Amino acid sequence: MASLIEKAAQRLEQLRQAGADVPEAAPPSAAGALHAPVAPRPPAPPQRLQSSSKVVQLDLDALTEAGFVTPKAQRSLTAEQFRVIKRPLLTNAMGKGAAPVTHGNRIMVTSAVAGEGKTFTAINLAMSIAMELDHTVLLVDADVSRPSIMKTLGLPSGPGLLDLLLANQTEMSDALLRTNIDKLTLLPSGTPHQRATELLASDAMSALVEEMGRRYPERIIIFDSPPLLMTTESRVLATHMGQIVMVVQAGQTQRAQVRHALEAIENCPIKLMVLNQVREEERNSYGYGYGYGSAEAGAAADTAA
Repeated sequence: MASLIEKAAQRLEQLRQAGADVPEAAPPSAAGALHAPVAPRPPAPPQRLQSSSKVVQLDLDALTEAGFVTPKAQRSLTAEQFRVIKRPLLTNAMGKGAAPVTHGNRIMVTSAVAGEGKTFTAINLAMSIAMELDHTVLLVDADVSRPSIMKTLGLPSGPGLLDLLLANQTEMSDALLRTNIDKLTLLPSGTPHQRATELLASDAMSALVEEMGRRYPERIIIFDSPPLLMTTESRVLATHMGQIVMVVQAGQTQRAQVRHALEAIENCPIKLMVLNQVREEERNSYGYGYGYGSAEAGAAADTAA
């Protein structure tokens, strides 16, 4: 065997000296034989890239001009009123109240009927809490039939709550939107669906609310909910909440509507009522001794707990 290899090597050397183009021979192995061809390595399995939340830019100047609480309007009347509104909510959320509040960091903002200013209140409450030194906020648009948070904030719609409820088709981090307010994150209502109300009242919604509470135990989660007297899903959502803020429009909402709405959420341990759009001449008639405040479009508003 060795003599044949030596003869072949001598013949190749002769051809090279004669000017023939002969490729270099592969080096022998430790056993004296030529290396066998190396089998191609199988392709590595594709790696799942770690998704991260998108970042959106809020037009703080436009929001300030529209009367919203922003870092640029920290000393406005609206900002001062929401400082008062948020304080008992944060006390309960952090377990610093007279008694522990289960799920106190889950706050639902709702109303008896539509058009009472609940979305305005939810956004301002989230903005105000986001300016705290020790708290972050997740604002969820849970009014899936008539979503308005993204439009109000001047942002395009995209994946959100409804997409998360559809058989895990969307990752949580793909739906969350971080904003240019460091401690404020948004979860839109998501892609419109013909069974949106059923999805919000489903077991999947219950599981998602529980997941959000476990994943962000240090975060205040604010849900802009559908009106209590117009849908059933808001009542289901209320069962997962630790605190509820009910917005009542001054001079418009009937006492019977308020009473029926409160009866629908009677099992929630903490309920706060915000009287919205109170005219200046009516301010004293509602009193300040036991309440909090909000404002919309420059109109003062009182609240009663």
